Amino acid sequence: MPRWFCLFIAIAIALVPASVRPQSPPQRIIAVGDLHGDHDAWRAIATSSGLIDAKGKWSGGNATLVQMGDIVDRGPDSLKIIRDLMRLQREAPKRGGNVIVLLGNHEAMMMTGDLRYVHPGEYAAFAPRDSKARLDRVYEANKAAIEADYRSRVPEMSPQAIKDEWLKGWPLGKVEYQLAWRPDGELGKWALSNPAVAKVGDTLFVHGGISSAFAHLPLDEINRQAAAALQARDAASTAIINNPHGPLWYRGLVVRNEGDDATVAPIPPGTTIPLTIEQELDLALRSFGVKRIVVGHTPSPKGIIGGADGKLWRVDSAISRAYGGQPAFLEISGDKVSAHNVPRP
Repeated sequence: MPRWFCLFIAIAIALVPASVRPQSPPQRIIAVGDLHGDHDAWRAIATSSGLIDAKGKWSGGNATLVQMGDIVDRGPDSLKIIRDLMRLQREAPKRGGNVIVLLGNHEAMMMTGDLRYVHPGEYAAFAPRDSKARLDRVYEANKAAIEADYRSRVPEMSPQAIKDEWLKGWPLGKVEYQLAWRPDGELGKWALSNPAVAKVGDTLFVHGGISSAFAHLPLDEINRQAAAALQARDAASTAIINNPHGPLWYRGLVVRNEGDDATVAPIPPGTTIPLTIEQELDLALRSFGVKRIVVGHTPSPKGIIGGADGKLWRVDSAISRAYGGQPAFLEISGDKVSAHNVPRP
């Protein structure tokens, strides 16, 4: 084909108004809320949204999946979900897609040793065949200190009674579970590689919310601080991963409840009153240059909720069977945002 003809075609295309030119299909984004150990619900959502096939392999093409955090606690199968997401993080880029898993407050709790809501099945998933023998060895290695501790409270306790009582607090698999969530453990390393906040196109994704105390920070700095706190296993209430105004815990973009630190907005410097929800939301939108913010963390059992004229979307639809809510996912395609309910398997 003559070069002059190729040039003619290029000029002709350039003269066609942009509004009638063929446009590249918008990137499809799927956001999935808090899963809390319900693998069946997760698979149903991922299949219904077209992200995986019947074998659990990535079939989402160039789509981006954003899982909003809080995979663990309350349900038995968090490890199965994590294994799926780890594999999809490797598979999706080969097909032009992407998988982003946000840090949730419950993942941070695992890293800092707060195990209040761990389901027994989560421990059991980590129990090897020799778990009982390993636990016995741990007890024997620390027997003197353990017996001294118990007898400081109940002097008459027998050695067997002390051991029996101690074992109640250490179900099989708990030791291995805690090791996995250390910064140098398998799940700890994975958590450290995941962001607290992510921006995809004109949407900001964060597990809890962005308060005015953090809206001035660049995304990279928020994520750097979160990773540093996880690495240090920082349990201080002022650490970004525990701070009620931090991205993992803040609910003030959704609700304001007097006395609940995670819903009471911080007071900006130089002022005497906090911003309203609308003001704080608009501040975050301007700061990060986005049209909307998607959050998890605050359950809405009837399904996904969009508010503030589409500027805020709540995708924690209490998916886990532990909550009995509505499995669902949010789909963003260009400027079109839609919520989809999925039948509970």
